[in-house]
Amino acid sequence: VLYTVSFAHMLNRGALCLAQECITCDLHNIDNTKTSINIPANQELLSSCKELLQRNRSLNNGVYQLQNTGSLEQYQVYCHMTELSGCGQGGWTLVMKMDGNKNEFNYSSPYWTNKETLLALKPQPDNDFSYSSPYWTSKETYAIEDGLEGLNEKQTKLASYWNTPFNKICLGMKVNGVTKWIALNYTTNSLHSVIEDGTFKGTTFGKEAWKSLIDGLSLQEYCNEEGFNIQGIYTSFPWQWHMNMRIGLVANNENDCDSCDSCIGFGTSVSGCLGFVRSTTCGNMVVCSLLNNKNTAAFGYILVQ
Repeated sequence: VLYTVSFAHMLNRGALCLAQECITCDLHNIDNTKTSINIPANQELLSSCKELLQRNRSLNNGVYQLQNTGSLEQYQVYCHMTELSGCGQGGWTLVMKMDGNKNEFNYSSPYWTNKETLLALKPQPDNDFSYSSPYWTSKETYAIEDGLEGLNEKQTKLASYWNTPFNKICLGMKVNGVTKWIALNYTTNSLHSVIEDGTFKGTTFGKEAWKSLIDGLSLQEYCNEEGFNIQGIYTSFPWQWHMNMRIGLVANNENDCDSCDSCIGFGTSVSGCLGFVRSTTCGNMVVCSLLNNKNTAAFGYILVQ
């Protein structure tokens, strides 16, 4: 990456700055594209997009430089400064985008738990963010340039995954060109700190909120366990199947959680009664039931505030 540096006064491009001038860096990528970021001239950086917006309410959606207050690691993120219907007012820091038809972010991906550089792991073609993908447990970025482009349909994992503390998380799913959003108050040091150890942590979005993400979604009546790091292995002779997801909800037709066969979530790994593993890594799935073995892949978005 080549850097060309120019100076600009505050106004729109300099709204991030805490002094009268800021440095605008144009990052020229190897594919001849360019990304512009705003950096304070006095080098005082903030830790989240919400903090930036609180300093200056006129900031636009775009790329900004943040800094971890503990490690002092600096990193680029996409900040969504305008309101997201279903999540609330702006100041959202983008963390991940994932294609439910690919496998980089499956449940077991190291991208969920590690912090290594991108070159340390080889991408897993066609199934990137499933439950088993290393992207969930790693501190490793994925396709940063695609993340800095905003809320498009290009997969990414930004350094905000392990650097950005938050009190609220916003989840979005896009199916057939329609994106729906839900939000939850949840306080933690980073999304990585929640996912990395693999232990279940409950959430309280509520079943109706999850159902609102996809039109025509199918979920059974009972169980409705939701949270981070859901792991379920179920047996009903002669069948055995599993439902694992990094963030989501599982449901059952029986009044218990012993044989769940419908779910919605991010970073999924789901098998059917006959043992085959679904390729979908984000969306709504039903197996072993009368709900027509549904398999709806979604493009997923995770932002924090």
